[in-house]
Amino acid sequence: MDNNEIPDSALAKNALDSIPQTKNDAKDIVGLVKESGRITGYQLSDGSTVSKEEGVALAKDGEIRGVGIAHRKDTEYLKSIPDETENNNLSSLPSVTPE
Repeated sequence: MDNNEIPDSALAKNALDSIPQTKNDAKDIVGLVKESGRITGYQLSDGSTVSKEEGVALAKDGEIRGVGIAHRKDTEYLKSIPDETENNNLSSLPSVTPE
């Protein structure tokens, strides 16, 4: 990479609206709740499930680790913070059935 190139992870981070500061006891997203193939919520590492909107609010409050906030039109959603591994990306997580 020459001095004029920007690393891919830096470009991906620029696509995020914000990367909240996480709290020490923040939870991880371990599964995706989907309906008709679309993400409608998240399963957290404590076993709870939250809606997409609740997940965004929790992440903004520093309660979910490893995600940033992005938006499409007027809808906010969570996106993995780019790093060197893909196995912790939201798209790599299993689908779960909401409780």
